[in-house]
Amino acid sequence: MSFVNKLKDIFSTHQETRENHYNPDLKSHYYKTTYKNALQSVKSIIEETKGMTITSVSEDRGEMSVNIDRPKKGFLIVTIISVRPYETAVDFTATTNTVLPTDFGYSKKVILELYKKLDKKENFIGTGKSGK
Repeated sequence: MSFVNKLKDIFSTHQETRENHYNPDLKSHYYKTTYKNALQSVKSIIEETKGMTITSVSEDRGEMSVNIDRPKKGFLIVTIISVRPYETAVDFTATTNTVLPTDFGYSKKVILELYKKLDKKENFIGTGKSGK
């Protein structure tokens, strides 16, 4: 990870996962499960997490909106994509509401904790580029 990317991470209130992320921890996670099972697993994890409330679920688009009330206020978007039968990708976008130019890594921490819980609940097969 370059120095510029580290600075961006430090002075940011927003983090998102994607296929080709420069940070290996923030690459898309792939699971050996169906779209519906992944959606249900993510829903149950968020419902069990204190301070998180699901505000909307669009099963057609594979998106879920979540309000974060504590320990810091924020917003989370979950995107679930069925790549092929029994291969599903999950991505997160987290934004922290703060007047400061940084959230001190909170948005990244939220994403990593959710991935950790989901990795235990579903059959994790890899990150980025279809799990390879």
